[in-house]
Amino acid sequence: MNSSNTSLMSVDRDDIQTAIIKNVISVVLCICINYVNSTLVHTFNKHQVLNMNPRYILYIHLVINDIILLIMFTLIQVLSYIVFTLNVSLCIVMILIGVTASTNNPLTLAVMSLECYVAVCFPLRHTQIATVRRVHIAIGIIWLLSSLITLPELFLALATESKDFFHSRVFCLPSAVFRHPHFNEKKKILNQVFLVLVWLTLFYTYFKILSAAKAAAHDAKKARNTVLLHGFQLLLCMLSYVYDLIISGLLLLFPNAIRAIRFAVTILVHVLPRLISPVVYGLRDKVFRKHLKMNLSCKRNA
Repeated sequence: MNSSNTSLMSVDRDDIQTAIIKNVISVVLCICINYVNSTLVHTFNKHQVLNMNPRYILYIHLVINDIILLIMFTLIQVLSYIVFTLNVSLCIVMILIGVTASTNNPLTLAVMSLECYVAVCFPLRHTQIATVRRVHIAIGIIWLLSSLITLPELFLALATESKDFFHSRVFCLPSAVFRHPHFNEKKKILNQVFLVLVWLTLFYTYFKILSAAKAAAHDAKKARNTVLLHGFQLLLCMLSYVYDLIISGLLLLFPNAIRAIRFAVTILVHVLPRLISPVVYGLRDKVFRKHLKMNLSCKRNA
C-alpha cells in the first residue's frame, strides 16, 4: 500500500493475457489465504475458551487486519486492470483502509509480545493485568495510533483539493490522491517512530523472557520462540517500507521490466507475508489447533 516515487509510476497497461495471469494469481492467493484466515476467525468465534482469552483476541485482530489488507490490495489491483482509473473518493477510502490495517499489524505484534512477557515474568498477576477489557482497549488505541497516519492526510486533502478533484478519476496510488508534498515525509517519520517503539518492545520482552527461560520452564521457552516469530513477522511488515527501494534496485538490473517487477514485489511484500499469521497460532498453538481440528471435523461431517 506504499506510494511509489515518480519514476516508478508507470501506468502502461499490460496486454490482455498478462493482465489475466496477474489478476488470476492475485485473486487465487487472496481467496486461499483469506479462506484459511476466515476459518481461524470462525473457530475463534465458536469457542469461548478462545474468544475470552486475551492472547487469542490479539491474534485474531492480527488475522482480521490481514484479511482487510488482502481484500483492499486485490480490489485495487483488479479494478485498476478492469477500469484502469478509479474515482478519487473511492480510491481514497480503499487506500485509507488498507494503510490503516497495514499499520495496525506491527503495533499488534508489540502488544502480543507484551502479553507473552507478562504471562512468563508475572504469572500470578497475568490474569489481572491481561484482561479481555484491557485488550479491547489496547486494540482501540492501536486503531487510534494508526489513524494518525491516515486521517490527517484525508483532512489535508479535503482542505486543499477542489471539489472537482474528488469527482475525477486517477490511477489508484496513494501519491495520486494525496498530492500534498508533506505526505511522504510525515508518513516516513511516523512509520520510523512506530517501528522503533515496536522493535524496542520486542527486544525488551525477548531478553526478559530469555532470562526466565534459563530456568528451563517450558512456557518461558515457548514464549521466547513466539516473540522470535513476532520479530520475523515484523521484518516482513517492514518490507512495505522499503517497497520503492526494492523496485528501484531491481530496475537497475532489469530496466525494461517495470510492470513485472512491480507485480512480483507487490505480491512478495503485501500478499505472501499474510501466510505467516495462520502458522503462529493456527497451526503452532496446541489449544487453537485442537479447536481448529474440531471445527474442520464438524464441517466434513456436516
